[in-house]
Amino acid sequence: MSFARTVAAITASLLFASTAIAAPAFKIDVTGNATGAPMILIPGLASSGAVWDGTVQRYCGARRCHVLTLAGFAGLPAIDGPLLATAEQQLSEYIAANKLAQPVIVGHSLGGFLALKLAADHPEQVGRLVIVDSLPAMAAIQMPSITGPQMKEMAAAVRTRMLSRDTAAQQAGQLQTLRTMITGADDVQRALAWGQQSDRTTVANAMAELMGEDLRQEVSRIRAPTLVLGSWIAYKNFGNKEQFQQAYQGQYSKLAGVKVEMADTALHFIMLDDPSWMYDRIDQFLK
Repeated sequence: MSFARTVAAITASLLFASTAIAAPAFKIDVTGNATGAPMILIPGLASSGAVWDGTVQRYCGARRCHVLTLAGFAGLPAIDGPLLATAEQQLSEYIAANKLAQPVIVGHSLGGFLALKLAADHPEQVGRLVIVDSLPAMAAIQMPSITGPQMKEMAAAVRTRMLSRDTAAQQAGQLQTLRTMITGADDVQRALAWGQQSDRTTVANAMAELMGEDLRQEVSRIRAPTLVLGSWIAYKNFGNKEQFQQAYQGQYSKLAGVKVEMADTALHFIMLDDPSWMYDRIDQFLK
C-alpha cells in the first residue's frame, strides 16, 4: 500500500474510532483515489475482506474503496453482542463520520444481507447496491411460507449443531461445504484458512442471525438501485435456472426496480469463480 493510501486508511480508522463506542465490529482497509466515488465491500460468513482483492483491482483505482472484514472472522477479535446489528449501526456511523456520499455497497452472502439491512434502515446513506448471492430470507428459500417463529427455531437448531461439532468434524464440514461453493482448489483452501481462523461462536451466532431474520417486506424501504447476482448451478439437481430466477425474484418482489441476474457456471463465490461475468454486470449497472 502506498504512503497516501496508508494515511487514508489510518485517517478512516481514527474517524471511525471516534464515533464507535462499542468494540469495533469490523476492520476497514481503504484504497483508491480520494476523489473517486466511494465503494464499500462486505465479505460473507467467516471470510476475509481479501476475498474482494480482484474486485478492488478492478474498481479501486479511480474510486475510493473501503473493504471490511467483520469481527470474529478470519483472525479478527470477536465482539460481544449480535454481530450483524452492531456492524450495521457502526457502518452507518462510519459512512456519516467519513462523509461518504451515496457509496456503492457491494456485499456477498452474509455481507449482502448486511448491506440490505443497512439500505433498508438508512436508505439515505446508500447510493447503489450490488448483492452477490444473498437473499432477504435465507430460511425461506425452500419454504416460502415459513413463519417468523419457525425461522427462529430453525436458526437456533443450526447454531446448536454448529457449536456441537468437535474440531475435526467442524473442519471437515467446512471443507465439504466450501467445495460446493467454490470451484478452484486454491480458492477453497484460502477460504478454508479464513474459516479456521474465525471464532466458532461468532460464526454460529452470525449464521443464526442470518437465518432468523426475514427482510422480504423491509426491502421495500430501500431507495438505492439494486443489482442482485445469484448462483444456482450447485443446486441444479433441485431445479433449473428459470426456477431459481423466479425464487430470487420472489424474495425481492417488494424492492422496486431490482435487477436479478443468475450466473450460469459460478458457484456461491461468484467473485472468485467467474469474476469477468460479475464485472460485466457491475460495469453495466454503474454506468
